[in-house]
Amino acid sequence: MSAKEYRTAASAQGGLLTVRGAHGIAFGDRVQIRDHRNRQRNGQVIRAGVDEVLVQVFEGTEDIDLESTWVRFLDQPLEMALSPEILGRIFNGLGEPKDGRPPIVSSLRRSVSAGAINPAARTYPREFIQTGVSTIDGLNSLVRGQKLPIFSASGLPHNRLAAQIVRQAKLVDEESHFSIVFAAMGVSYSDAQFFQEEFASSGVLGNVTMFVNLADDPPVERLALPRVALTAAEYLAFDLDRHVLVVMTDMTNYAEALREVATAKGDVPARKGYPGYLYSDLAEIYERSGRIKDRHGSVTLVPVVSMPSDDITHPIPDLTGYITEGQIVLSRDLHARGIYPPVHISPSLSRLMKDGVGKDFTREDHPRVAAQLYALYARALETRNLASIIGADELSERDRRYLTFADEFDRRFVGQGEDEDRSIVETLNVAWELLSMFPKDALTRVSETDIAKYYHGGGA
Repeated sequence: MSAKEYRTAASAQGGLLTVRGAHGIAFGDRVQIRDHRNRQRNGQVIRAGVDEVLVQVFEGTEDIDLESTWVRFLDQPLEMALSPEILGRIFNGLGEPKDGRPPIVSSLRRSVSAGAINPAARTYPREFIQTGVSTIDGLNSLVRGQKLPIFSASGLPHNRLAAQIVRQAKLVDEESHFSIVFAAMGVSYSDAQFFQEEFASSGVLGNVTMFVNLADDPPVERLALPRVALTAAEYLAFDLDRHVLVVMTDMTNYAEALREVATAKGDVPARKGYPGYLYSDLAEIYERSGRIKDRHGSVTLVPVVSMPSDDITHPIPDLTGYITEGQIVLSRDLHARGIYPPVHISPSLSRLMKDGVGKDFTREDHPRVAAQLYALYARALETRNLASIIGADELSERDRRYLTFADEFDRRFVGQGEDEDRSIVETLNVAWELLSMFPKDALTRVSETDIAKYYHGGGA
């Protein structure tokens, strides 16, 4: 740690502090700032030039007196103390305790700016994670090591769904260790309390590590939070051999903070004012999840992305879709009809589902049942659109069956209680009850063996 302090702060704007006359400073170094009231703030070097250094101040630069500000460069990166005791704890975006309990004391400290997993060291994501949510488990299954975002919009219950996944997520293999890292960025105080109370009342808080940045906390802190959270997840997964599920909400708040800092730095803006490096910055975060060869643990990532103006082509969901392996899309129409969770099946997708379902993971009929449900629901949506034009009375008997199927599918398969934890077997059984609304010859995606074993004979 450097013993030299600089009193050469030249400017402060938007959480950024410019220091002149500092030499030999490295990008990413930690910084301590002591203001005119002798209060300490924390920062990180984000640009190191010949004549000046740009520091990102996590607590912000409000009410700072440049002439009376002392800056010390610590010659070390931003680190987090790690031990098994991080489970059951609540931290801020810098990894400091936010639950009133003592800091983590450990000799193991790691930089939060670790890179993505080396592609040569990765092993393919597979094996089913049960969330208890039928639309995810049945049709968009999550597998260990996958990145599967939730695309939502303002006013939709993405926080409730995220909390439900945290409460209910489990491994089919009961002997495996499974832990949760929950990261909340830019959330309101009431939302933060909601998450904490939900986890505490359901008894899962002891197996959750929470990182919380409130809406009135400095936006700059949001840039560190996902990296701090993933550092904790990597420790739990690859040091303690646990399977870890990381839930992040909301990545849009993170991207907004990144745009704010980039604008203050003077970076050239790209689409909608976001910096041109938004893609690489998001990829740096998302690609830290996965599985590593010869390691038992895994990091599975479920980020929540709220779509401004319900626009799925907005840069944040658009770029997220390129990096991740699918998406769960929430529907405003289903929400308006009182269906929870309002998962829109048609645009939702899990590209790795085929590698985590079937005989060895869930049930032998699962892949074929999912394909059959998609096929029938797609036809049912076409019929629903036709009915809106010509009227349901003008439909054929077969088309009216599709219309009934669509309504029952939304009500019974998509819709479920917020505290309803369905096993994958229960989900598949509900699926077969819906498929049995059709005659056997209409079920072209399932095998005769499946029909003989699971068909209920409801169709005529």
